[in-house]
Amino acid sequence: MLIGLDFPILVLLAVAGITLDALLGEVRRWHPLVGFGRWANLIERRLNCGIGRFWRGTLAWLLAVMPFTLLAAWLTNSGIAGLLLHALLLYFCIGLRSLREHALPIAEALTRGDLVQARLLTARIVSRDTQTAPETDLAKAGVESLLENGNDAVFGTLFWFIIAGGPGALLFRLANTLDAMWGYRTPRLLAFGCFAARFDDVLNWIPARLTALSYVVLGETLADKRRAWQCWRTQAPAWSSPNAGPVMASGAGALGLALGGPAVYHGELEHRPPLGLGRAAVAADISRAWQLVATTAALWFAVLALFGILLLPAA
Repeated sequence: MLIGLDFPILVLLAVAGITLDALLGEVRRWHPLVGFGRWANLIERRLNCGIGRFWRGTLAWLLAVMPFTLLAAWLTNSGIAGLLLHALLLYFCIGLRSLREHALPIAEALTRGDLVQARLLTARIVSRDTQTAPETDLAKAGVESLLENGNDAVFGTLFWFIIAGGPGALLFRLANTLDAMWGYRTPRLLAFGCFAARFDDVLNWIPARLTALSYVVLGETLADKRRAWQCWRTQAPAWSSPNAGPVMASGAGALGLALGGPAVYHGELEHRPPLGLGRAAVAADISRAWQLVATTAALWFAVLALFGILLLPAA
């Protein structure tokens, strides 16, 4: 750990933050990450111009992320209030309940045959175009988003919380948010967002592989586990993201679904590599993907609790 807290205390703080998320869910008004997004947009508009866009993007990343991370590190280093802030920061950064609240309504709309509502809801959680997407594409998008964001919004955040407490979780989520905002290979963002994308890759490398391994372990049958492992090892290297590839390939294999493939981004058809093996996704598979993420969360919490108990000082 990079902070001066005993591991059992850190586990208790993690439980507190996760409990707040379960009870309260996502902040409805004045969410800190929404405010951060506005701040990042302002910086991007001011600095993403002229020559030297890679270095401008690097400076923009530092201006966007480091003041909040350093402030969090300073504030959490102060007694009881600092301990409580660790838990509060994890609550603001982790998004387990919000994953369910954003994804399951898509499945419900598809089950009702309400494609208009399903397209609207899907567009809120993915960057691909959904205006004319059929049911199978919407179901596939929902499953892929759950599998990938299980890592980004939950497991990666929890991993860095265990490494560096609240400031670690905050650093990870802000870096991940900037990757989602600036990490596109468009003419405007290709050079400017390069540092944001690569830094997120570094932070996510270990959590993504732990998440992919968890999806393998939690396959319902031995055949599911073998398929998840096979898809991870054979399909992930072809995926453009070094971390999303293992997570989504493993998850798709565990669920027995064929994901990936063509998708429309910014008006252009992108031919993505295949993910998983099996049939096409349907509405019910969004719920199955949520169950896989929720079960993985339970596994991680159980492992943390076990280590916390084992590391308690002897009486």
